[in-house]
Amino acid sequence: MKLRTLTAAAVLAFTVSAPAFASDGKISVSLQAPLAAKTKVVAGGAVFACADAACVAYGAPARALSAATCKIVAKEVGAISAFAGDRKALEAADLARCNGVAAN
Repeated sequence: MKLRTLTAAAVLAFTVSAPAFASDGKISVSLQAPLAAKTKVVAGGAVFACADAACVAYGAPARALSAATCKIVAKEVGAISAFAGDRKALEAADLARCNGVAAN
């Protein structure tokens, strides 16, 4: 009986915590200017692989789709024209704040 209770508690704990491990999937970033060399940027728990005028992060946590993450990426690779995941994208106001710290 104790084993069933423990198993049920473990299943319940995993079910409740599963959204914390959920990922947004892919985050795509469009740059305003192409890069001279391939670059990797770690931000918001995601690894962005950047080449030419785009960066992409696969298996990114949902928290990575934020203006704060965008700012970190922009500091490393320059101004960003789009920052979007599978289900949502940053609004124009967030992109403007993000680009306020962009590398030149």
